[in-house]
Amino acid sequence: MKRKRYSSRDEVSAYARQRNDSEASETQDVEERLNNLIMKIGEKSTATLESNLLALSKVLHSDMTEHKDEILGILADCVVEMPEKGTVYSTLVGLINANSYSVGGEMLELLLRRLKTCMQDQQWESSRCIVRFISDLVNCHVLSAASLLAFLKVWIDMANTEAITSQVYRDMLVYYVMSSIPWVGRALYEKKERDFIILLKSIRFYLNGRSKEHLKILRVWSTNEPHAQEDYLDCLWSQIEHLENNDWMEASIIRPYEAFDSILCEALQHTLPNFTLPSYNDNVIYPVPKVVFRLFDYTDVPHDGPVLPGAHAVERYIIEEQLSYIIDLLYLDKKGCATALSEFTCRSRAPINYLIVEVIFSKLFELPKNKRIEIFYSTLLIELCKLQPSSFPLVLAQATELLFERLDNMEVTCVVRFATWFSHHLSNFQFRWCWDDWITDAECNDKDTKKSRFLKEVLIRCMKLSYHQRVIDFTPDSLEKYRPPQPKPQFDYSDNELSKKLVAAIKGKVGPEEIIDILEETPSTMEGIEEKDICEHNKLQVFVSTLLNLGSKSISHSLAALTKFHEVLRALADSEESQLCILNAVHNLWRNNEQMISLIIDKLVKIQIIDATTITSWIFSEEMEANFTCFYVWDVLHTTINRVEQQVANLNERYIQGKKNRNSFNLLEDVSIHDIPTSGQLKEFEDELETGKTNLKNLFLIIFQRFIICLGEHLSESDLDQENHLTPWYCWAIGRLKEIFQLYQPVIQIYSKTLEELIFTSEVDSKIVDIFYQFLSLQS
Repeated sequence: MKRKRYSSRDEVSAYARQRNDSEASETQDVEERLNNLIMKIGEKSTATLESNLLALSKVLHSDMTEHKDEILGILADCVVEMPEKGTVYSTLVGLINANSYSVGGEMLELLLRRLKTCMQDQQWESSRCIVRFISDLVNCHVLSAASLLAFLKVWIDMANTEAITSQVYRDMLVYYVMSSIPWVGRALYEKKERDFIILLKSIRFYLNGRSKEHLKILRVWSTNEPHAQEDYLDCLWSQIEHLENNDWMEASIIRPYEAFDSILCEALQHTLPNFTLPSYNDNVIYPVPKVVFRLFDYTDVPHDGPVLPGAHAVERYIIEEQLSYIIDLLYLDKKGCATALSEFTCRSRAPINYLIVEVIFSKLFELPKNKRIEIFYSTLLIELCKLQPSSFPLVLAQATELLFERLDNMEVTCVVRFATWFSHHLSNFQFRWCWDDWITDAECNDKDTKKSRFLKEVLIRCMKLSYHQRVIDFTPDSLEKYRPPQPKPQFDYSDNELSKKLVAAIKGKVGPEEIIDILEETPSTMEGIEEKDICEHNKLQVFVSTLLNLGSKSISHSLAALTKFHEVLRALADSEESQLCILNAVHNLWRNNEQMISLIIDKLVKIQIIDATTITSWIFSEEMEANFTCFYVWDVLHTTINRVEQQVANLNERYIQGKKNRNSFNLLEDVSIHDIPTSGQLKEFEDELETGKTNLKNLFLIIFQRFIICLGEHLSESDLDQENHLTPWYCWAIGRLKEIFQLYQPVIQIYSKTLEELIFTSEVDSKIVDIFYQFLSLQS
């Protein structure tokens, strides 16, 4: 369903006239017109919302005989796709029900079918929107309060069932009910107070027995100062209690049905048919729990403007929910999304720009993984700055200052995202920033403190987005030690005899065989070569350095050189030691250009010169110890993991498609003979798939083994020396371990039993094992 903006009463009236004047209009045109009218209701209009709703309900009532299924289907789609206008559509359904009781019943039945389908298809957010919409229909006198309470009780009773051990599944059920209460709490309290209180007690009983093991791996900050890192259900429960203390009254939800109370109260109310929840399934990935992100409080907001609702005020939850809906629904249209956020209707009742910034950063820093790609949030903030140049940049700058101020307590994954966002944002605003305050905070002898590392990485990323001299120009001299070096190759073999021979041969356009001959003919001792360099691996290092130095003119030249001499590299890289030698050669040549290191290594993995497991060994090797906290090192690891994951996905798709084509051919379906694999080929596809899965599993096992070794050694040395183990290096290392669990949670979850039995055993330090059990809690 494509969203369009703006509607007016004139469009509704025009459609009504068109129906009377043109009986011969095509059905398709009528349905498209109905679709546009329903979708656009509640947006900008020259008439009031109430008059538009009343006019539209009359039009829909007159068209219900011929287009009932289409109308109800469009309404059901809008419930899921435009939940920020949920009360508008519930009012419309209420008016339709007041005109036709039977149609109201059919709408409820359709919603329940959609709900069941969404849950079976694992469309969790759509399911929650439907539950909330059904609840809101009580306010429109479509559904009786008793029937809704019985419906919600099914969810809570299932959550309190001891036979179900999965907390994430039970959390989801409870959250669906709790997130509906702000919309319908007042009506339930007035109409069925006793039963409503019983429902609330059942929710409280469940919440009191929950485990909070997941909090540590999902929170953005490692401390609760200045803002508590609350579990999402606990925070929402506090907000519901705050709403209860206010007699279930709130002022942030637009309730157009209140204007039609005299019409709606006369309508007959429905009773929901029995609803059976889909059974719990171990193979289904349910929504992971969340930790509520807080950046601002009332002291951060100007005193002469609207007051920021407190962390436990239900208005805070309602506004954040609606802002979140807008962002999630319009994420493919950054300009439209920014416009919708800027026009948000609650602007006069809250400092909306502060809440917009907080919600966007909460999504940018969302753990274990972003719902959308990070660049979307960056471009959205840029568009908001352009739309409100006099106000929004000030709020964003204040948020940035607060984030940097609290950087020492920020999780490593979020520090990386913060640096990536900030550098990209600067590149779109001429790299203007006041650095003086940050320099004082970052001054430290240890380059691995988070603020020092952050500054260095931001400037490196700024250089990637511009050029080296630009970074020199926009940074003060006091930032000199954080400036990146000139990104030029550092070739150490200019006087090396072997290198000279290789240069002449490569420039002479000799083939791979001649290069191998030159390397084999080189004697073990050569004039001008130190004794430590006289080894086969040194020859390989000289060759790789020479080849890449010749191709250093551009990225394409470098990658083309690797492709041209692929056979030579494959022949020489026949062991992990030789592959490590190649990686060290790449790193040594491009040690001042992290981007080139990442690109070349990715190419080497892609053309199967370097094994993925060798990348892990290299990152944890002594040669890379000084660079362990650098961001590019972990970019290399993540790129490698993603490449192996993609290879497995491609092999899996090929096997499934081949199997499907073969089955279709056996059933005499229309499939080209060229697309049908033989039984032998299908077996090869399956074997290659199993090999790929094994390689991916082994990669993760090796990564975790390396982490345990290096972290274990650090903890043991700290105990022996009686020193605090919480050094900057340890914080980065343990943070990177968490990051692996966070980013690859669905895949690693498959290997959880193997990891528990072989890797994270009782012999491993409890500080490391705790991270593993925090990870397990995300799907326990």
